[in-house]
Amino acid sequence: MQSVKGIGKKAAAEIIIYTKAFKGMENYKQLISYAGLSPVEYSSGSSIKGRTKICKQGGKQLRHILYMGALNAKENNAACKALFDRLVANGKNKKAAVIAVCNKLLKQVFGCVKNKSLYQDNYLKNIA
Repeated sequence: MQSVKGIGKKAAAEIIIYTKAFKGMENYKQLISYAGLSPVEYSSGSSIKGRTKICKQGGKQLRHILYMGALNAKENNAACKALFDRLVANGKNKKAAVIAVCNKLLKQVFGCVKNKSLYQDNYLKNIA
């Protein structure tokens, strides 16, 4: 898990603790929802009230750890940096882009844990 740039020793340990070692989570969408980072649209009937926001029904501490890791990852993790730069260039505000980086980090961590492998930056290029 620490092979993912943006996740250190302390963050890795806390992610394992707060997610109960990913027990009962079959895919990354369940993990994102558990962390309270899934987008929610507030609507009533046919009217949509404002922009989509994160649901915040997960653990506050887990979101905080991921947010701090995302701030690091948007500078040091190539995939996260590309995502952040693309979203900001397309007009998203920086905080929303950092939340998207949080989701990307969770996907990377979940993939490493479920496949029992280290994170590889150029995984698809190495396969071909």
